[in-house]
Amino acid sequence: MRNCTYFISDLHLGAGYIADPKAHERLVAGWLRSIAPTARALYLLGDVMDYWYEYRTVAPQGHLRFLGALAQLADSGTEIVWLKGNHDVWLFDYLRNEIGLEVADGVVDRVIDGRRFVMEHGDGAGEDRRSYRFLRSLFRSRFAQRLYSAIHPRWTVGFAFAWSKHSRLNGRPASTSSTLKDDDLLVRFARNYMRENGHVDYFVFGHRHTLVDMDVADDTRLIVLGEAFSMMTYGVWDGKSFSLKKIQHANRTNPDV
Repeated sequence: MRNCTYFISDLHLGAGYIADPKAHERLVAGWLRSIAPTARALYLLGDVMDYWYEYRTVAPQGHLRFLGALAQLADSGTEIVWLKGNHDVWLFDYLRNEIGLEVADGVVDRVIDGRRFVMEHGDGAGEDRRSYRFLRSLFRSRFAQRLYSAIHPRWTVGFAFAWSKHSRLNGRPASTSSTLKDDDLLVRFARNYMRENGHVDYFVFGHRHTLVDMDVADDTRLIVLGEAFSMMTYGVWDGKSFSLKKIQHANRTNPDV
């Protein structure tokens, strides 16, 4: 019975810091196949690929097992929504046209089984570094995208993966706390959003590479999904409750985190 909605983020497929990228991709593809009997919808909350840039007639090589499993899921009737992250911001219309999924950039506000879910990758709502916000704006600039696409991929692909690895090794360490402080930007975003748009049942984010499940108001939970290259975590709404789970090898079980 297809009564579940799944949420996953930060898979970083193909990343140089993943010990065995092929094994990681197989595990994720296996998970996609395992949820097919129950998946009414799947929300990919960004950074699914560690790097992705679509040229007008060319898309990056690799990720065939993942994309094949994703296409099978879409063909079986599962709604798929891919929210752009900071690593897959250059996702345009290739997968939308080939697979039939929805590509979203920014906040997605949906009612699911009578509950209101507000989702965003987490960098737009929860990053305060001026340099980061400048780069975020630059990467979304049509003019900058045209300039970048004029450079041959032999130069851009290697540079992009090297930059990603450097950022991973030298970026902010992931928090080990399961809650956020009241002045955290995600908490502030959630409360401001409700002041302007009304009650929300669940705020769901990625990007932070940490697990968070906390109340930010009466009957309002804020979820940060962790990541799916080391922790292998994801979220699921079964029509009545939201839980965080973990992808297991060979998909034997999907226990609560």
